[in-house]
Amino acid sequence: RNSNYDYINSVFSDQLEYRSGQFRVRGATINYKEESGSYGIRGINPDFQQIENQKMLSGRYINYTDLETNNKVVVVSNKIKRELLKKVENPLDEYLQISGINFKIIGIYSDEGGEREENRVFIPITTAQNVFNGANKIGELGFTLKPEENFEKALEVSQKFTKEIKQYLQQSHTVSPEDNSAINVHNMLNEAKRFYTLTESIAFFFWFVGICTIIAGVVGVSNIMLIIVKERTREIGIRKALGAKPWSIIGMIMQESIFVTTVAGFIGLFFSMGLLEIVGPNVEVDYILNPSVDLRIALTMVFVLIVAGALAGFFPAWKAAHIQPIEALKDE
Repeated sequence: RNSNYDYINSVFSDQLEYRSGQFRVRGATINYKEESGSYGIRGINPDFQQIENQKMLSGRYINYTDLETNNKVVVVSNKIKRELLKKVENPLDEYLQISGINFKIIGIYSDEGGEREENRVFIPITTAQNVFNGANKIGELGFTLKPEENFEKALEVSQKFTKEIKQYLQQSHTVSPEDNSAINVHNMLNEAKRFYTLTESIAFFFWFVGICTIIAGVVGVSNIMLIIVKERTREIGIRKALGAKPWSIIGMIMQESIFVTTVAGFIGLFFSMGLLEIVGPNVEVDYILNPSVDLRIALTMVFVLIVAGALAGFFPAWKAAHIQPIEALKDE
């Protein structure tokens, strides 16, 4: 109810950053001339734009003047503009019919959640309640709290807030405290914490697989370098006979080893980045938007490749440095 929204807004005003009620208009159709469609219709407060992180592409959003005067205005999504208003170059100030009632289009918005979140139009909550027999009913309440110094503090504050809100609503609507289905309180930070835990587990798994792969690669490159040293035994013997120092031999072999591992690693990196550029834009999963390669991880990988190349080449290089020139010159 409106009274619940007003009470929470008053009692917790020092904690709240944005707040909005939401009234769902059910069973209504939207028409524009001969075009029609079935979309979600929501009555909201102005702060809903910030809560949902919606971006205005043109025009304006619902404001408090619209609420006070019960204006019949509507904000539509870019998706609905393409589908329902495709023949109109500039739909601002055009009129939609919602259940036969004219609403003036005042803005076009986009939502980072993608087309699924853009399947809705928004009107002032007071207009929705008055025109569609909502009386003082509110179906959903949405709040964001003021930022805290760290995630753990924000999680603690939000959990305390949601607990107090749920207790108040249960008492206000005479709901048993044991009845968890009557009033549903959803804390996005709890979801975020579970998601972060999941991503950390996935990241750990990929790091583990990556390290195992690098170890296998080090062993493989080391064996290749041993074969190369064996094939170049005579060349190494000649270099040593001409006065080459052991560390120069070690440096030569290790440089080749680092070169091989680094080139192979960069090929893999560029291939994965290219694949991500192709697949990434088509990923439409909650919390996973526009996946990309972290520059710090890429630089870390380059460092790891250099170290891995050095490790892979050290033993073959050490063996090459201790080849006796006389024995090497006899090698066929």
